[in-house]
Amino acid sequence: MTTTEARTDRTADPATTGPATADGPPRRVTARVRILLWLLFVMAVALASVATTTRSILLRDTDHRISGLLTQEAGEFTNFEERGVAPETGRPFTDPARLLTVFLERQYVDLDEELIGLVGRAEGDPAQIRQPRDIPVAVPLHKDADARRRIFDSPDSSGTLDRPSGAIRWAKVAVARHGSAPDAAFVVAFHPEREQARADEVFRILLAISGVALLLTTGIGWVVAGRILKPVRLVRTAAAQLTEQDLTRRIPVHGHDDIAALAETFNAMLDRLERAFAAQREFVDDAGHELRTPITIVRGHLELMGDDPAEREETIRLVTDELDRMSRIVEDLLLLAKAERPDFVTPEPVQLAELTADVYVKARTLGDRDWKLAEVADRESELDAQRITQAMVQLAQNAVQHTTPGQTVRIGSRAEGQRIELYVADSGPGVQPQDVEVIFDRFRRGSARRGARGSGAGLGLSIVRAIAEAHGGRIRLHDTEGGGATFVLTLEEART
Repeated sequence: MTTTEARTDRTADPATTGPATADGPPRRVTARVRILLWLLFVMAVALASVATTTRSILLRDTDHRISGLLTQEAGEFTNFEERGVAPETGRPFTDPARLLTVFLERQYVDLDEELIGLVGRAEGDPAQIRQPRDIPVAVPLHKDADARRRIFDSPDSSGTLDRPSGAIRWAKVAVARHGSAPDAAFVVAFHPEREQARADEVFRILLAISGVALLLTTGIGWVVAGRILKPVRLVRTAAAQLTEQDLTRRIPVHGHDDIAALAETFNAMLDRLERAFAAQREFVDDAGHELRTPITIVRGHLELMGDDPAEREETIRLVTDELDRMSRIVEDLLLLAKAERPDFVTPEPVQLAELTADVYVKARTLGDRDWKLAEVADRESELDAQRITQAMVQLAQNAVQHTTPGQTVRIGSRAEGQRIELYVADSGPGVQPQDVEVIFDRFRRGSARRGARGSGAGLGLSIVRAIAEAHGGRIRLHDTEGGGATFVLTLEEART
């Protein structure tokens, strides 16, 4: 097996991608089709259940109605037998045949109902007495001698007789004997075929309606599923089109449902990715931009270095100085890259008065200035003491670079409600208005800065801003009263 074949075997997993085809990659059943199939399956089961249940109810009602009709006819005959009198004599009937004949002459029955009087004979089938009318069935009871005999001979008073030509529901009332009179019985029979046919017709109509409903559901469901899943398709399309060079695509969000929440979550993920890639590109660009010059200097001096010991010593000094500057640039860039990580700061309860005093003590060693501890906030706050100290010392170093020996630099902190401020104020030349908006950007230096390049790379204030933003705060700049610049580290989310 070749390497390509082995890779194909590992990637083609039927359990996750579906059956493979000879013409291309495995076919996938889309979510839209799966939703529609499940919807049709549930609706088909529901509609079939409704149709079947309706048919069962109709058949049950038919059965109850037939049972009630049979009971009613049998009860009427029993009552007539007990109380009826012969029209000729005005006295109770003595002849079962005459009793059955008179009773049948006075009855009005349903279309599917038969009333028959059976009078037993010594030999052969019982004689029948019936109403002269047609029954809309293939083989009515009065034409089925075998069925009449089976009912007449049955010891039961009611039942169902199954015949090839159709079942019969029947009830029977035996006529009381009068001396030597032959046996007789009154039989009421009902042919349920037409009633059952009506139930079956309703069942077929419901099935037809269900079929039409399924067709309509298929069309409507396909459209609705497409509209609902449109953001999902947009997510898939956007994910397929994303590249490291283009992370600007976003999915439009409509509504407030779960699909909209998915789109919002995906957009937020794209925002984080875009920021991460931008930070990566910025890091690479900044590193390449700032490291190119010292590398060129080091290479040039090494290429031109001669054999003179003094010249070699001066070259080594210059090279070492440039390597130190490169090291500081790399460390600052790595620190700015770490600022994007959630663990960049680790807040813990800190006493602001003690923190401010520590910063003041450390800053005094940075230069011969008139250092003053202006004010301190006497409260406790949740922040990363090391990062805040790093930011404040950087601001103090910046103040030293913009002032001369003997000039005043004030350090302090104050608290107002849920906001705390730590500041460094100098009495130097201040910041030019055109530099206020860009001074905190990477590798940007103010125009009032003394010297062509100075010893820094223009990353100090960017680090201060990153630390402030990591605490949920910001860095502000305004003029110092009497001249100079004041940098204020404002932490809006500080907690007491």
